[in-house]
Amino acid sequence: MGSESKTFKVAFLHPDLGLGGAERLVVDAALGLQKLGHTVDIYTSHHDPSHCFEETRNGTLRVHCPKPPFPRSIKGKLHILLAHARQLHLTLHIIRNSSSKFDVFFVDQLSTCVPILRFFTGQRVVFYCHFPDKLLADGAYVEGKTGQGGSLIKRLYRVPMDWLEEITTRQADVILANSEFTASVFRRHFSSIRVNPRIIYPGVNLSAYESSPDWEDSDVRPVITDRPTLLSLNRFEKKKNAVLAVNAFALLRKRSSSTLVVNMRLVIAGGYDPRLEDNMMTLVGLIDRAKANSLSYTILQPSSSKVTIPPFNIGSSNPDILFLLNFTTAQRSALLSSPSTRALLYTPSNEHFGIGPIEGMISGLPVLACNSGGPTESIIDSPPDERTGWLRVPDDDVWADALEEIVSLSTEERKALAERGRSRARGKFGMDAMALALEDSLCEAVSLGKVSSIGPWMPLLGFSLAFFVGIVLNLFVTR
Repeated sequence: MGSESKTFKVAFLHPDLGLGGAERLVVDAALGLQKLGHTVDIYTSHHDPSHCFEETRNGTLRVHCPKPPFPRSIKGKLHILLAHARQLHLTLHIIRNSSSKFDVFFVDQLSTCVPILRFFTGQRVVFYCHFPDKLLADGAYVEGKTGQGGSLIKRLYRVPMDWLEEITTRQADVILANSEFTASVFRRHFSSIRVNPRIIYPGVNLSAYESSPDWEDSDVRPVITDRPTLLSLNRFEKKKNAVLAVNAFALLRKRSSSTLVVNMRLVIAGGYDPRLEDNMMTLVGLIDRAKANSLSYTILQPSSSKVTIPPFNIGSSNPDILFLLNFTTAQRSALLSSPSTRALLYTPSNEHFGIGPIEGMISGLPVLACNSGGPTESIIDSPPDERTGWLRVPDDDVWADALEEIVSLSTEERKALAERGRSRARGKFGMDAMALALEDSLCEAVSLGKVSSIGPWMPLLGFSLAFFVGIVLNLFVTR
């Protein structure tokens, strides 16, 4: 449909507009649709100007954040139940205040609101599946496991949550997925949904990586040095497995006596939220691994970030490992384009898509990633004359071997690999390609006309949601 389609007024619903791959996709999708002439508003239950992408705080995108009456968790528990409650609050805010001005809704991560939006607004809903939530209940997805580990109480708690996810996802008018890997998992674990998700790869704003960074930026100068650098970009979460980068880097340093490797440093940069115990404990664990390998380290954050840095920061002025919390766009661009950066390390296993490898390729960097999930679709590992990166099992020794190969590349080999990576990123993963594909999906949804019926599930769904919210309110009263 592309350029022949009319312009739409689109509302995005996203739970927490912080720093992460899902958030980057939402921001880039909104930017891409705006560029095509559509009107976009983003609704979220949490938006911290000190912990978000710049386009969401500088006025480029309109962001609405009505404060929910529910916390993210109660004593570290009930995350998913409260996430449903927070999204219901956000949905009711939209229905009550502004639903009539939108032609179509774009929902991702949580599908709870899908039938409610359709029923009360009469408009169509496009749902983007990053990954089924029920498979992430206990952390990273492992092929062959269902995500139903934990105690009996926790498994019983997940039963209605998982039922709710499947039944509400099924109500979406158009279902999208971020990779063939995610779509295959979706089909296996949502057996009642007969529709095959349409694949729309997350797009990258290529111009943001091709423009020259401001090397004099006050936040850039402290993170750039002449030391050869290995770079890892991921949130500080256990499932992102950044410890693999630390261990492989330590092994590389021990094995090699070359001047290049001896002077090399590792930068681990990503979103860090002190509200999340997983973020805090992941950082602590990475520091423990640095100490165990006798590697110096320091923790930095940009001036716009107000996160309290843990007291165990030793503050080395020229560290072997730099932990960069909540990096800015300028810092990311500088690290990716610095002549000192030798490779991008992408450590998660079974990643649903993974924007990191694309960022590395468009920046002309060799990429080392795990040989599972989305990176197997974005990276070409063989034959060598077509290679854009390395796909390896997540093993410390195997990764150290791959790093030895990468840092030993000749100048000519690096140039050829960089050109192949840039060409693949531009041709397959550009933001314009994503925006056009998303526009087609919106057109498809709108072409269905107004919603006339949502099937027999609304009464049961309404009762279930009321029951869940009742539990939450009761917890507030009794705690």
